[in-house]
Amino acid sequence: MNKYLKAFLLRGLIFGGFGPVILAIIYFCISLFHPETVFSGTEIFSGILSTYILAFVHAGASVFNNIDEWGLNKSIACHFGALYAAYSICYLLNSWIPFDLKVFGIFTAIFIGVYLVVWTVVYLCVRNASKKLNAKLPTND
Repeated sequence: MNKYLKAFLLRGLIFGGFGPVILAIIYFCISLFHPETVFSGTEIFSGILSTYILAFVHAGASVFNNIDEWGLNKSIACHFGALYAAYSICYLLNSWIPFDLKVFGIFTAIFIGVYLVVWTVVYLCVRNASKKLNAKLPTND
């Protein structure tokens, strides 16, 4: 089995359990502010399964950034594609967003915007850390 596939599966298995924990926190907060809300067994089951899958894919997709043979653009595109597909499918199947083209367009725009903001922050942090580390290296003058 490919070492990157193994890493994807291992990361997914390690961190997939955080999805249902986050869902439990969300359901708890909903119950605090809307105590009249009742979830059916199907909603709870699909929510737990979906958030596990989302956390699994999210953690596993981080392996794309470790594939040395891929350029930055390819790894970011695969990472984005995996996350976008997982989130879109889970959100639609659970009716967390309605199956409406306008709403899906808004979801897509927000997803792209948040993705770009997160990656910009990561890029700037890594660039600043690299500059600080490079400044500490001795020069050969």
